[in-house]
Amino acid sequence: QLQLQESGGGLVQPGGSLRLSCAASGFTLDVYAIGWFRQAPGKEREEVSCISNSGGSPKYVDSVKGRFTISRDNAKNTVYLQMNSLKPEDTAVYYCAAAGGCSGYLYKYWGQGTQVTVSS
Repeated sequence: QLQLQESGGGLVQPGGSLRLSCAASGFTLDVYAIGWFRQAPGKEREEVSCISNSGGSPKYVDSVKGRFTISRDNAKNTVYLQMNSLKPEDTAVYYCAAAGGCSGYLYKYWGQGTQVTVSS
């Protein structure tokens, strides 16, 4: 079965850090671009970051640029999102998804999401 599974979410204080993982089951991630998305209550889902299949030219939404870093380890079939200097407005359910590329491609596979809560 084809699945993506996020992990690493939790409760963290403002200014803290979390590292999210996105692991594939039933298929390999090396031919896919992987995007990270988030959705907060009452808000639409937004794309936070995306990394190509080769790992080059990662993209970030302006609100997380300089704080978040996306990376991948194809040997482990896993993509990561390192989140530093977290703010309360980063609170959301975070999802990973796989597509043919970071621009102009449909995200075919999605995970169930992991909750990130930033609060004092």
